Amino acid sequence: MKHIATLLATMATTFCAASALAADFQLGSTELKANQPMSKQQEFAGFGCDGGNQSPQLHWQNAPAGTKSFAITVYDPDAPTGSGWWHWGVVNIPASVSAVAAGSVPAGAVQTRTDYGTAGYGGACPPAGDKAHRYIHTVWALNVEQLPLDANASGALVGYMLNAHQLGKAQLITTYQRTK
Repeated sequence: MKHIATLLATMATTFCAASALAADFQLGSTELKANQPMSKQQEFAGFGCDGGNQSPQLHWQNAPAGTKSFAITVYDPDAPTGSGWWHWGVVNIPASVSAVAAGSVPAGAVQTRTDYGTAGYGGACPPAGDKAHRYIHTVWALNVEQLPLDANASGALVGYMLNAHQLGKAQLITTYQRTK
């Protein structure tokens, strides 16, 4: 019985330590606040929207050991499509990078196709009058330096490759709502 108690205590300690390490990978922004609306600057320009269509500044810290590259995705699970909406995909960000400036991507990184049909950032554009949508900004720590993806890669293919190579991910969830 003492061995079982020791084993359970060891397992609990290991689980808590692993959870603490995973929680250390963090994503932040000078422009975005968790669970708060994004600005008009991050709204799409098109589809009835007239925003700045500028990707936000993002920064991250405490990536998992062994990280060889990063990727960024922005996804709206509330889009009325049945499958959500991919707003941004950036892969092959060097492991030495820990931030992206607003409206830019690091040298050598590849922007993939959004659900707007083109590569690059495609800002928020929920239907006018719809409830506020959530926008999940994710930085992925990957175990490979490069993913074999180009600007034509779909959100589904990007998601598949990211999940196959992730060491960890950090998220920042924001909202956006159009009133007109």
